[in-house]
Amino acid sequence: MGSVTFVALLLCLSTASVVVRAEDPYLFFEWNITYGTISPLGVPQQAILINGEFPGPNINSTGNNNIVVNVFNHLDEPFLLTWHGVQHRKNSWQDGTLGTMCPILPGTNYTYHFQVKDQIGSYFYYPTTSVHKAAGAFGGLRVNSRLLIPVPFADPADDYTVMIGDWYTKGHKSLKKLLDAGRSIGRPDGILINGKNGKVGQVDKPLFTMEAGKTYRYRVCNVGMRTSLNFRIQGHTMKLVEIEGSHTMQNVYDSLDIHVAQCASVLVTADREPKDYYMVASSRFMKQPLSSVAVISYANGKGPAAPELPAPPPENSEGIMWSINQYRSFRWNLTASAARPNPQGSYHYGKINITRTIKLVNTRTQVDGKLKFAINGVSHVDPTTPVKLSEYFGLAEKEFKYDLMGDEPPAENSKVVFAPNVLNATFRNFVEIIFENHEKTIQTWHLDGYSFFPVAIEPGRWSPEKRKNYNLLDIVSRHTIQVYPNSWAAIMTTLDNAGMWSLRSTMAERYYLGQQLYISVLSPNKSLRDELILREGDLVALIVFIVHGYIKGSKTMEMHDSN
Repeated sequence: MGSVTFVALLLCLSTASVVVRAEDPYLFFEWNITYGTISPLGVPQQAILINGEFPGPNINSTGNNNIVVNVFNHLDEPFLLTWHGVQHRKNSWQDGTLGTMCPILPGTNYTYHFQVKDQIGSYFYYPTTSVHKAAGAFGGLRVNSRLLIPVPFADPADDYTVMIGDWYTKGHKSLKKLLDAGRSIGRPDGILINGKNGKVGQVDKPLFTMEAGKTYRYRVCNVGMRTSLNFRIQGHTMKLVEIEGSHTMQNVYDSLDIHVAQCASVLVTADREPKDYYMVASSRFMKQPLSSVAVISYANGKGPAAPELPAPPPENSEGIMWSINQYRSFRWNLTASAARPNPQGSYHYGKINITRTIKLVNTRTQVDGKLKFAINGVSHVDPTTPVKLSEYFGLAEKEFKYDLMGDEPPAENSKVVFAPNVLNATFRNFVEIIFENHEKTIQTWHLDGYSFFPVAIEPGRWSPEKRKNYNLLDIVSRHTIQVYPNSWAAIMTTLDNAGMWSLRSTMAERYYLGQQLYISVLSPNKSLRDELILREGDLVALIVFIVHGYIKGSKTMEMHDSN
């Protein structure tokens, strides 16, 4: 970063101060981020703990709550958390990605302040810096409906959060070295359920307890690095009631595919013989499958869980079609209220004209013998200064170039560009985004700041004629979408949330090596009604980051100045 940028930012400290007050309740948290030793797969390894916990503490909030989290970084490296699925209306400053915020430096703290405005549902948080997600620092974030908003099912006897995901015995620093050297992190070593890997007949104590005759809500999130998982409960069916903040039609399933970074809520009734039962999470689309179990115990029940586990879904091409058909069975509950007291079905997305179509093709490539990933020929590189901050201070043209990536993929075998990948978008446009996956592995994508309508997933290649197959009536509004091997997915959304928003692969290896971009949505009015201005705390964090770079003489700063 040049000295002009540094001086400009210092001058802004005296003028950029805004205090937001609201009548909605506040929830305050103080989190200490530290290293610790855990052995979930029997091998001692370094983990990242929050207040000494792995997984981290759950946040239990209600719609419109203000959440204030003071994060103290006791690690030896910069650290950031993102609040996956929280829309941060008008406030991309709190998004927790390297394109919108400076990381929290070692020995410093930062206070996140955001509102879960007009939201309900099941979410989670995790770190976006380095490969920290492989070491932990993730946890559940639930947003309950306000009391005046009717919920389309009776209150459950209890509400349980289930964090499932793949896990590596290599530490996060070792995984980072592999990626920096241009190598893949490879196959995971196991599956965890709430931080533990359980084996049949070897589970010490139950994870959850149910009373006979009562119904319970399980919020299940895949917080892993790269592996799609199937979730099921021995002897019990699951009634799906919510996906990523949207009430669904209440279909009943024996098992559910939950792809990386996705969450779903199910109701489970304790209507079987009072004893123990296994909860199962198993890998999907892997040549050598992995699995883990946990025990659900009936209160006053007698007898261990049976050793025979419920069968997983089929694999290979048959399994992919099984998964696609299950996805197609998910439907929005148009008669249920959302976070506001108006019906969700009042938003007729199928009757809004598309103003822009963006077709994205993900690619895996080798550059100088090193593994890289790109979108439409551009592999994203985070600049020293977050792109949102450069844009805010009118310095974007010195720091990065907009629209390096086109709305259509380039010709095959085109040269990959390594640079910040920032797409200009028009405020309140209704856009269609096509994800076309030419690879043999499944992909999962996430868009910060928005919910979208995933109107179709199909095998093959997309063409405009495919629009006749779109579900334009009751597709579930959500914020992540899977794209199966050699398949495509189409989503639609209104860009009505001003800010700088990350669109990225949720697979850590791909995200780290360039499969991401940022969408800049600027309000022409520059009004606080459309976007909040930079808080004083954010600016202080930026200046600390810059000063730290000058004092330490960091290599990234020197490299940036030389360019």
